[in-house]
Amino acid sequence: MVTRVSLLSDYKRIVIKIGSAILVEDGRLREDWLDALCADIARLRESGATVTLVSSGAIALGCQTLGLDRSSLSLAQKQACAAVGQSLLTRGYDDSLQGYGIRAAQALLTLDDTEVRRRYLNARATLTTLLDLGVVPIVNENDTVATAEIRYGDNDRLAARTAQMLGADLLILLSDVDGLYTADPRANSDAKHLPVIEAITDDHMAMAGGVNEEAGVGSGGMATKLIAARIATAAGCDMIVCDGRSAGAIAALDHGAKHTLFKAESEPRKARAQWIAGSLSPVGDIIIDDGAVSALRSGKSLLAAGLSGLSGTFGKGDTVRILTQSGDAMAIGLTAYDSRDLDAVMGLRSEQIAHPAGPVVVHRDNLVMT
Repeated sequence: MVTRVSLLSDYKRIVIKIGSAILVEDGRLREDWLDALCADIARLRESGATVTLVSSGAIALGCQTLGLDRSSLSLAQKQACAAVGQSLLTRGYDDSLQGYGIRAAQALLTLDDTEVRRRYLNARATLTTLLDLGVVPIVNENDTVATAEIRYGDNDRLAARTAQMLGADLLILLSDVDGLYTADPRANSDAKHLPVIEAITDDHMAMAGGVNEEAGVGSGGMATKLIAARIATAAGCDMIVCDGRSAGAIAALDHGAKHTLFKAESEPRKARAQWIAGSLSPVGDIIIDDGAVSALRSGKSLLAAGLSGLSGTFGKGDTVRILTQSGDAMAIGLTAYDSRDLDAVMGLRSEQIAHPAGPVVVHRDNLVMT
């Protein structure tokens, strides 16, 4: 008897990106396909993984509902279609997931939500809390308000930024091709499939094709997928591109369906620690007592009760040094408080704090021991 090896069993925080071209057909959701995806999500969750979806499709659905031709939409019309279609998109996911006892939540992001540090921390906290509560977030770009200057323009990169934000260990891009080839396999019969990419090079970027024009609903192509792969792998997240057009695509991938795996450069936690330690300059200091020192050394978050002093002026999401009472720097991290509010709760116990941020001043995921 041959025991099947599960490709996905070792991954515990998974982000799946679904494009318009495979989710929407003739302006309507592919309900059978969506039900099969939700069944796959339920199985992943039963194996102990959390799942976040990054899904396109709002504009395509809105166009159908409003009777507009997508090829000739103005920016205002695109935003109107997104407003109409987003509710249909979320409802479709919610209805299908409820059949498996799973709740869905809508999360609309713009470029600033993943690039501006304070907004990044707020978005990360919301998505992480949803996952902790057993909810599947349905992430999409907020096309209703985003303009050309502040938008991603494709959900491949948004999916990679979401995976980075969550510290995911796997990003799956469901596409209309089964991975990266040396050339476009639809135009070149000699194109060779590349099953594993250890490191993305300029040669790989040159292999990428353009936007998916055949389906008429997508905004990405292999080029945006490789950009997404660079973001994800640098954040310690493996990325897979596979053919998602057939129902049960995730189950097929788990059973070994053809795909391309882009290998992460390091583990997610290590990649995030390197980013905090190497890319961000501290703008203030937090002084902690001996009890907090012991807590941090045991891997816990920094609580307001352990603070004994502050210096500098800083805002929520800024980088601060964490000092012992003798002045030794023992950690750096991203603070959940600005300096004024933190001064007001310094030394207070959890039950004494009414501030929305609560008792955690620097979460352990945002802290690096030095």
